[in-house]
Amino acid sequence: MAVIEKNEQGKVLLKIARAAIARSLRVPCESAAVERHIVWLSKPGATFVTLMQRGALRGCIGSLQANEPLIDDVSNNAVSAALRDPRFLPLTADELSTVEIEVSLLSELQPLLFSTEDDALQQLRPEIDGVVFEYGSYRSTFLPQVWESLPQPKQFLTQLKLKARLPEDFWVEGIQLSRYTVIKWREADFLQETTYG
Repeated sequence: MAVIEKNEQGKVLLKIARAAIARSLRVPCESAAVERHIVWLSKPGATFVTLMQRGALRGCIGSLQANEPLIDDVSNNAVSAALRDPRFLPLTADELSTVEIEVSLLSELQPLLFSTEDDALQQLRPEIDGVVFEYGSYRSTFLPQVWESLPQPKQFLTQLKLKARLPEDFWVEGIQLSRYTVIKWREADFLQETTYG
């Protein structure tokens, strides 16, 4: 039963994300307004919304902490991923049908305790952990999905430093690392389920 509930949760979140982007682009789309009555959507939640286009990243924006109702968090992050990711031009209405949406629901952040970089690396769990790197005003994160392209902890952490605009060999006292896990859903998973199930 739990698996069915998680899949239903994913279908709802993906529908909300697509509807929010469609509204922002003034594209007709099935409304997700009726979902507001679902109790779990009104509870605080933290999500990342990732957009893929022809197998390539097209936008990814999210929240690391649950500060607003889940329905608002996923809607806002979907629109931001489509229109405000500084790495990409804003998504156009014509592109919406070519984009696949993925929603990741984050667990609470868990600070890591470590004394050295090697100690920190030993604690990272490939393919399980999302990681937040922080040092002063420098901050970056990778979702657990990034382990697919960066499978080694050293490589993963190096790229996190570079993403935070720090040198790859940067290591000083005061660095903070936190980890989190995600439950993720992709539109393609449900399309395959419909087509082949």
